[in-house]
This record gives sequence, structure tokens and C-alpha cells, in this order.
Amino acid sequence: MVHHLPITKARINLGQVVRRVVRNKEYFILEKDGIPVAGIMGADELEDYLELQDPKVVRAIAKSSAQHRAGKSRPIEEFLADFNPKPKGAKAAKRSRV
Repeated sequence: MVHHLPITKARINLGQVVRRVVRNKEYFILEKDGIPVAGIMGADELEDYLELQDPKVVRAIAKSSAQHRAGKSRPIEEFLADFNPKPKGAKAAKRSRV
């Protein structure tokens, strides 16, 4: 949810505003004389946004999406099996729950 807030009110309640951004994933548009001048959002989301401004990242995402659409992907189970192969002829040991 996006809230509009005068800068003076945000300054007085900065701790509460930041807490709402972090806990509730809310956004705040700060206004000066009714004109939007800045926004407050969570740091993780801001980092993600900034990363998407990098042309290299945009190209990598486009390439990956094209490969997926072309059928060059596989189920996660197959992918993970490459990292933890079972020896031939070995059966998976069953664990009993206690």
C-alpha cells in the first residue's frame, strides 16, 4: 500500500514510518507543499530495483527467459540430482522418525 505523507510529518514520525516499511512492506511518498519529492521503500526491494537498472542483468534475464521458453529447462529434481548422484545399485536408506 502506498501512503502520501508531508515531509514534516514524516520527520516527526520517522521511526514509525520506517517500522511500517520494514514490517508491513508499505511505501511512503513524501511531499513538500503537496508535491511528491521522494519515496521510502525497504532496502532489499530498493537493491533489487537498482540491480534491474544494470543492462547486464537485464540481458541475463532476457537470455534465461528465452531459454526457458525454448524448452531448455528441466525439473529441479533432475538438476539437484546432478549435485548429489546416487551410486549405481544403491537403495536409499529409510530413516525412522523418533
